[in-house]
Amino acid sequence: MTRPIIGIIGNSQLVNDQYPVHAGGTMISQAIAQVAEAIPLIVPADPSLVSVAELLETCDGFLLPGGRPNVHPEEYGQVATEAHGTFDRNRDALTLPLVRTCVERGQPLLGICRGFQEVNVAMGGTLHPEIRQLPGRMNHRMPPDGTLEEKFAIRHGVTFTENGPFHRLLGATRVMTNTLHGQGLVDLGRRIVVDGHADDGTPEAIYIEGAPGYALSVQWHPEWQARTDPVSRPLFASFGDACRAWRRGRQTPTLRSA
Repeated sequence: MTRPIIGIIGNSQLVNDQYPVHAGGTMISQAIAQVAEAIPLIVPADPSLVSVAELLETCDGFLLPGGRPNVHPEEYGQVATEAHGTFDRNRDALTLPLVRTCVERGQPLLGICRGFQEVNVAMGGTLHPEIRQLPGRMNHRMPPDGTLEEKFAIRHGVTFTENGPFHRLLGATRVMTNTLHGQGLVDLGRRIVVDGHADDGTPEAIYIEGAPGYALSVQWHPEWQARTDPVSRPLFASFGDACRAWRRGRQTPTLRSA
């Protein structure tokens, strides 16, 4: 059978501060191709170039990756400040309705970092621009200096709900992950369930209650060493399985709590 096609939402960037591109991380494409065993397809995140309806017909599932631009706070009823960073309004305009439609259809969806935050906002939730400023929270941001290995290094634990989707998928109630984010969830969107927290209480893993298909998101970056990492590999493998099932005309429900 032909491999399923997974649309990876591209990030708008400037090459040499001049040439605009829609880019996707190589690690993400490798994880999709080598672990999910699917075809990675970078999607230009601009509704003037591609519609949600066209994407739904073209792709079997969607991965919402991390990215430097943040979801614009107007999308969750707040005013933009310097702390909110930079934005990509075209990505907002495409992905937020895409998330809601995928959830309704049961089409597989995996959110990572910004994608994790996007899913919450799409379902009506809010974000905090700098969670390290909240009482008792650690600094979850990527280290500003060092090698790629040092920046993506495993740095904190995540504890899952016993018998929840992530516990059952990963076979453990506590795992170690990397952390490269500044923003975080505050108010949860409709049907958003936090299934995993960092040691400081920061939400790190969510699913959508009652979603008819695969709808998991994580705040960390599982694409790092996805082929060998014991947390990353089952996450991408299960996502690939869900996309294959969709391609065959079946819907694979999110693993729900017992």
